[in-house]
Amino acid sequence: MKPANGKPGTSMENKTGNWRSERPEVDQSKCIKCGQCQLNCPDGCIFVTEKGAEPNYDYCKGCGICANVCPVKCIKMVPEEK
Repeated sequence: MKPANGKPGTSMENKTGNWRSERPEVDQSKCIKCGQCQLNCPDGCIFVTEKGAEPNYDYCKGCGICANVCPVKCIKMVPEEK
């Protein structure tokens, strides 16, 4: 099966378009780096670094699972800026 973009080995077809209505915003001062957001993200686009949770907005679909599973509620969903 040929990829949608015609380039094997790329994930360009998985990039978020302009349809996302919300995105996660992380309050790094509250993040305890537990990794629950990273473990539960269905698109694998939020990572825990030394700074805390960092979403990759290129691939984030805005589902809000990361915000729902955060035990300290440091992630909130905010309207997408167009």
